[in-house]
Amino acid sequence: MTIIQNGPATQASTGTTWEPICAYTDLLPERGAAALVGGHQIAIFRTFDGRLFAVGNRDPYSGAYVISRGIVGTRGEEPVVAAPMHKQPFSLTTGVCLDDPATALPIYPVRVARGTVEVRVA
Repeated sequence: MTIIQNGPATQASTGTTWEPICAYTDLLPERGAAALVGGHQIAIFRTFDGRLFAVGNRDPYSGAYVISRGIVGTRGEEPVVAAPMHKQPFSLTTGVCLDDPATALPIYPVRVARGTVEVRVA
């Protein structure tokens, strides 16, 4: 698993802190990467259509930090990642498990600024 250590944070005009993760081009479509942001492991995904998603990397079913290694796809029009250990599908937009709506991954705002992928830190 690749863990990306982030660099210094940038402050937006609204007071929101964004952590730089990596260059957008470093993320392979339909593959995940893990980053340590503010003490939290985050899984970041770039889909074939170029969209970015950031969710918690901890699988709530197994407790392992493996979501970034999951299988990316869709269920209907919903972009999902299937957890690699037990294959539960999680929405990349809401974090909710599609087979068990009571279980969800945390989601994080993600953007590209000047070619760099950034995740917002609370």
